[in-house]
Amino acid sequence: MSKSLVTFVGVAHPWMCDVMGHVNVRHYAAMFDDASFQLLGHIAGQDDNQASQIGWADVRTEIDYRHETKAGALITIRSHVVKIGRTSITFEQVMLGSLDGIVRASSRTTSVRFDLAARASVALDEPMRDRSSVFLIE
Repeated sequence: MSKSLVTFVGVAHPWMCDVMGHVNVRHYAAMFDDASFQLLGHIAGQDDNQASQIGWADVRTEIDYRHETKAGALITIRSHVVKIGRTSITFEQVMLGSLDGIVRASSRTTSVRFDLAARASVALDEPMRDRSSVFLIE
């Protein structure tokens, strides 16, 4: 995964766990969401999306849960691009145990570049395509 980017590093806190003693799906989703901001920021080439009227709209996400995650587990998410469209990026994220390397979950998301005022998709510009291709794994 040399073209992937570390987009999240954290810990599974006890308050994230459900009655069965492992991380609840709502917290997996939050960690993947935080990680996506890192990847999309690297692609957009800007830190401050609040100043821009252009953002991202996720149109599809699929998560596969592969191994339970218990309180205290150290987590790393690595992200990479799998498809560059005219207005969208499809990317995968893999959540691993930081110390044991066990894949806990993976996510695949399609996000569309979006004009927040016009409420319409926007084409990716050439610099974004170039930055996306750095993380492209086909």
